[in-house]
This record gives sequence, C-alpha cells and structure tokens, in this order.
Amino acid sequence: MKLNFEKLGGLVPVIIQDNETSKVLMLGFMNEDAYQQTVETNKVTFFSRTKNCLWMKGETSGNILQVVSIKSDCDNDTLLIKVIPTGAVCHTGNDTCFGEKNEEDILFLKTLQDFIERRRLEMPEGSYTTSLFNSGINRMSQKVGEEAVETVVEATNGTSEGLMYEASDLVYHLIVLLISKGLRIENLARELKERRNGK
Repeated sequence: MKLNFEKLGGLVPVIIQDNETSKVLMLGFMNEDAYQQTVETNKVTFFSRTKNCLWMKGETSGNILQVVSIKSDCDNDTLLIKVIPTGAVCHTGNDTCFGEKNEEDILFLKTLQDFIERRRLEMPEGSYTTSLFNSGINRMSQKVGEEAVETVVEATNGTSEGLMYEASDLVYHLIVLLISKGLRIENLARELKERRNGK
C-alpha cells in the first residue's frame, strides 16, 4: 500500500478499531518507520509527536494492540487498523480514549457464528456442534423446532431466566442450521432490513 505521508509533514492519522466490537478505541499518528514496524511485528506502533520517537502501544503497560487488518482511505493519507486489544487502551485505564466501554454484546453473535463455522470445517471429535453437523439437515431442523417449543413454554409458563436460557439454545441451533445451508445471520439481518424498508 502506497501511503501519502507528505500531507501532514511525514505523518498519517491512524484510527484504531476493535475487530470484534467495532468500537473506535483511539486515534494516533504514524510516520513511515512506525508503519513499517507495525506491519512487520503485527503490533501497533505509533509516532509520538510529543516525544518525537516511535512507541509501541503497550510496551510498558502490556496492553498491546494486535493487528488484524490495515486499510487506507481513498486518499491514502489515513489508516484504519482493526485490532484485538489486550487490556485497557487509554492511559487513564478506560477501555477507549473516548471514555466508552468497549462492549457490544450483539456482535458476539457474529463471533459465535465464526466459531461454529470453524467447527464445521474442523469437525473435532467430541464436540456437540460436530455431532449436530454429522446428524444431517433433518435432525438440525428438528432441534430448532424443539428449542422453539421450549422457548415458547418458558415464555408462557416459566421464568425470565428460563426464557433466556431456552432462547439462547434456539438462536444457537438456528445459527447451526443456517451455516449448514450456507447462510449466516447477516443474511437474516439483510432480509429484515429489506422488509423494514419496504414498509
């Protein structure tokens, strides 16, 4: 990637985003050396404008930023780096430099789905998910039906805790079924979005 370091006198701004939650964690700057070191080590290294030197994020605290992907913007003068953070990102001890919690529970469904996809590819012995994929489409569909009934029973005659437990089982088995058909929950999201836009 050919970056334009000239526009800001040898620096480019770098947006750091959590790969799992999509939260923006911080903004920093890189010169060419910091960029090269980041690419080579897979750990984010910035250029400190106050100290006039390179510094790898987490070199003293241990809270490093493990690189997942690096993208430049359309002008090649700004970077978006998706990372897996180790610990708090801000020097104040906060999750982000903007005072936000680095949480987005709904996005865990994507992480879970990715895990189930890996199970389908690797098919490790002794895994419940493996046994579901081995059981075939009819059994997987039946499991979704069973979990749906148990969810309804808890909703009408059970407890909130029981409802959450059964609904979680339902969503898990639905994701397994979707994956078995080459689909993902993103497909559901698009379908629902299209329905909303059509109403």
